[in-house]
Amino acid sequence: MNVVTGAAGHIGNVLCRELLKKGEKVRAVVLPGEDTRSLDGLDVEKVEGDILDKNFLKTLCKDVNHVYHLAAIVSITRKMKSMMEKVNVEGTRNIIEVCKECNVQRLIYTSSIHAFIEPPKGTLIDEAGEINPQKTVGDYAKTKAQATLEVLKAAKNGLDAVIVCPSGVMGPFDYRPSEMGQLFIDFAERRLKAYVEGAYDFVDVRDIAHGHILAAEKGNSGEIYIMSGELISITDILHYLEEITGVKAPWFKLQYWFAWWTEPLAQIYYTLAKQRPLFTRYSLYTLTSNANVNDRKAREELGYTSRPLEQSIKDTVMWLTDQGMLIIHT
Repeated sequence: MNVVTGAAGHIGNVLCRELLKKGEKVRAVVLPGEDTRSLDGLDVEKVEGDILDKNFLKTLCKDVNHVYHLAAIVSITRKMKSMMEKVNVEGTRNIIEVCKECNVQRLIYTSSIHAFIEPPKGTLIDEAGEINPQKTVGDYAKTKAQATLEVLKAAKNGLDAVIVCPSGVMGPFDYRPSEMGQLFIDFAERRLKAYVEGAYDFVDVRDIAHGHILAAEKGNSGEIYIMSGELISITDILHYLEEITGVKAPWFKLQYWFAWWTEPLAQIYYTLAKQRPLFTRYSLYTLTSNANVNDRKAREELGYTSRPLEQSIKDTVMWLTDQGMLIIHT
């Protein structure tokens, strides 16, 4: 039996699909009242509960082989800080304790490339990088760094655990649109009027889900495995979207300094429009940060592979269109 926390999320639901393809049994953990459309039609044992509830976790993890701990709050806004600390750090501690108590064979923890301190430009981000919550940038990154250290400590003390650090994720089965999914929707529906140049390493969600299974099967306990795709600029993403949808990419490019200083006004706009912010100072920082990622360890030790992002973008647009979530306005 495999437990997947955060099963209704983007990586979570795709991981459930990949496990089912292998004939595995899956216990999918969702929050009470959570939108679980992503799990509809899947032959999983759906369980409602909260990772902050240890008693629930003890029942959940009985007679379980693998626990894939993906449940986390991912946010680029400042107002989620306290909740991120509680869920991302305290929740992970609870998972660790219960995995020990229930003699779970292996914990596979989903961290993030953001858990590492950003090295100087021109150098690679790899597993040898420093993890220090005091030095990482952004509240989300700090919580993932802290939780990662908790898992590493538990592994040193005897828990069989491996850590997966994905770069930026995009791809189909994005039922509650991620930042990238929402970007694709806004582009196709002509709501994207301007952009800020930058680049980041993105990877297909299907490759990350498969990578988790490889880490469970082949990874060494106490090890971190970075999994990435390719470094791509915002200009290239918009170019691919233009080719796929026939919608002209916005020509107006905001200067970085202007975008940075007008960000507070953008937050007011998003609040009044009741839209989730895509444009924050943290997202601006991310697009200009060092995103030269080295995932050779996962490729050599686990056999991890990733597909071209052009194909991922095309598949995502097609999937969003099929779901009625994206309507192309040519």
